[in-house]
Amino acid sequence: MSAILWEPDPQTIRQSGMFHFLVAVNQEFSLSLKTYSQLHEWSIRHYQDFWNFYSNYSHIKFNKPADRILSQDSMPGCRWFEGAELNYAENLLQAPPDKLAVISKLEDRALTYLTYGQLKKNAIQFASALQVIGIKPGDCVAGYLPNIPETLIAMLGCASMGAIWTSCSSDFGTQGVIDRLGQIQPKLLVFSDGYTYNGKTYSLEERVKAIATEVKSLKHLVMIPLMKDSYQVPGVSIPDVISWQSFVDIGRAEDFVFRSLPFNHPLLILYSSGTTGLPKCLVHGTGGTLLQHYKEHALHTNIGAEDVVFYYTTCGWMMWNWLVSVLAQQATIVLYDGSPAYPSLNLLWELVDEAKITVFGTSPKFLSTNQKKQISPKKISKLSTLKTILSTGAPLSEEEFYWVYEHVKKDVQLSSISGGTDIVSCFMLGNPMLPVRAGEIQCLGLGMDVVSLDENNHSVKNKKGELVCRSPAPSMPLSFWNDPGYQKYRQAYFSKVPGMWMHGDFIEIKDHGGVVVFGRSDATLNPGGVRIGTAEIYRIVEKLDEVLDSLVIGIEEDNDVRMILFLVLQEKIKLEENLQNKIKKLLREGATPRHVPQEFFQVSEIPKTLNGKKMELMVKAIFKGELVRNQTALANPGCLVEFEKIKSNRLPPKNSKVFLTDPD
Repeated sequence: MSAILWEPDPQTIRQSGMFHFLVAVNQEFSLSLKTYSQLHEWSIRHYQDFWNFYSNYSHIKFNKPADRILSQDSMPGCRWFEGAELNYAENLLQAPPDKLAVISKLEDRALTYLTYGQLKKNAIQFASALQVIGIKPGDCVAGYLPNIPETLIAMLGCASMGAIWTSCSSDFGTQGVIDRLGQIQPKLLVFSDGYTYNGKTYSLEERVKAIATEVKSLKHLVMIPLMKDSYQVPGVSIPDVISWQSFVDIGRAEDFVFRSLPFNHPLLILYSSGTTGLPKCLVHGTGGTLLQHYKEHALHTNIGAEDVVFYYTTCGWMMWNWLVSVLAQQATIVLYDGSPAYPSLNLLWELVDEAKITVFGTSPKFLSTNQKKQISPKKISKLSTLKTILSTGAPLSEEEFYWVYEHVKKDVQLSSISGGTDIVSCFMLGNPMLPVRAGEIQCLGLGMDVVSLDENNHSVKNKKGELVCRSPAPSMPLSFWNDPGYQKYRQAYFSKVPGMWMHGDFIEIKDHGGVVVFGRSDATLNPGGVRIGTAEIYRIVEKLDEVLDSLVIGIEEDNDVRMILFLVLQEKIKLEENLQNKIKKLLREGATPRHVPQEFFQVSEIPKTLNGKKMELMVKAIFKGELVRNQTALANPGCLVEFEKIKSNRLPPKNSKVFLTDPD
């Protein structure tokens, strides 16, 4: 059993939101539950009762009650709380007007502040402006933006009147944005003229010009001038290119009323990694997103109105949406845009003191970088307000757990959390009633019937298996965009084990309820905690004249994913430094800096199936020292020997042995 590094005292447990909820469940259902494991077991055995009771217990404002809790038990296609109506933004903006809602910081600028009254006024002003120009409920509005207050205001404005919000962060390259927005056909794009990262300023005007040309549905462009006062984009044919202030000024806030929307009205479109093609567009619902986030914030993270919550994220990652929903707890959220290490790694630790952060969200990579650079945050900042550290994006190693308690703070709850864009929330996360064990996530989430399946699809404990969810959860996507009959949806999650959601992670569930995550079980890349599909890289790299074919894998090393790119080049062309730099530049500009591999190798062939599919998993198995299976599916199995030679020369030999065929 892993070592306990932190444990709540009895008073902390009794004062927690989770304990109060356990008491309420006992009273409501005449039960005598005493532990979290008993509460979780009840919540998954009686999941309709659980979600129905929590929807009332949470004090989420419903304008109309549901006709029934769940339309059907089978997945996909089930619908929660049919007939119910509410408004996501209205639920997030209920705090007293003078209560501090948002603290914001850009990399090179001072803190700015918004109260709930100011945030509400700005959001409904934006919503009213959308109505004035003819945007209707169900229309798509997109953002290409840094993590700034205007991004939050635009998202809440859309939710206020029923438009569907989607966003790409400002470090996405042109093609990455077109690949996403081109599918959902937004009518309006909000963007900034640029952004700052690591001390450098980047213009977005030329990128937006190309995006506006390719995404034919766009009728309006709204520009936020962060870098300069100008807001015109030369050469764009769309007639309405106006500044942010000019746009919101056309709204009539005094006449606006939050629109009461169905529980399953689309709220957000998020994007899958695009492993096998264009990113899939995941449609998340209004009520399901709010209800799931509310549970995770109020119970599992123990967030209250007195808290100040920060997560290092861009608005292109689901953790941005998770952070936004914290406003439903009447807490204060902190937005930061820029490098977490500029001008130094001290920056975010100093921000804890400056903004009085109580809940600090980060990644394993950030923590391990601090460790390697021999940073000791407790010597940099007082951290007196800090009570919880959250970590997600990749598994958090035991070493990083020990480092936090030695160099950050002894009396802090370190909660590794794990879920995904797919459910815009978590399958497993923290718990203020439970101890923190080195290398483990504290518990499975309430209402989430998660098990680990072995190779025979049997539920197992204390053994690595596939993460499967056996029952519906409200935050599962309503659908994929433009996916009649749930064909893409079914293929993504239910094709391997019909009726069960298979997530694509390897996990181990301990007898005591803790969870260990071993990373993705498919070929999806995950550098810095950001899921990247291999197809996103291929689409850019293979446009080069020099490149005939390519394959990329990700290897888990140093608490992050190290990406390796293999290239088949034109005859007589060698993989020299200038070509590598050219590829890095294209990936950085056409996608994001996270899409740039760390290593490059030239090969003669890429392993492919008989129907031409690249086999990343076979190459990844070689580099992990695992058995390479299913070679009969390959059109060219002999090429795997070349990859084995590269692997042997790349690193000193390890004890693990590579089998290119199944042993007898």
